[in-house]
Amino acid sequence: MACRVHTGHRVPARGFCVLLGKETERPVQVLVRDNNVDQALRALKKKLQREGVFREMKIRRNYEKPSERKAREKAESVRRQRKVERKRKEREGVFREMKLRRNYEKPSERRAREKAEAVRRYRKLMRKRMDREGY
Repeated sequence: MACRVHTGHRVPARGFCVLLGKETERPVQVLVRDNNVDQALRALKKKLQREGVFREMKIRRNYEKPSERKAREKAESVRRQRKVERKRKEREGVFREMKLRRNYEKPSERRAREKAEAVRRYRKLMRKRMDREGY
């Protein structure tokens, strides 16, 4: 099994599949357009990231006892369930403050917005003065 790359090069993909502990039905495939290998590598990296290959490689770097593996998987499951519950409550409007925190404005962005508002107010004031004085 190998990845077919549009330029004709063949990149082995089986190593990634073996790391995941299962053979995949189809190889990972990335197209190289206009000899832009950097873009293809970025796309491959993104696909592997989505598949969880890098995470799996990191976990498998050292031996993990079965009891440690069970504990880790259980903790991951709890974390996933909590996230789903939090998202559900957020959709229902229970965690309004979470939305406010998500829309947090950086101090630099706040200063820029306030400055723009001050300029608008000043220009509006000057227009009113000019209209009153007949310019």
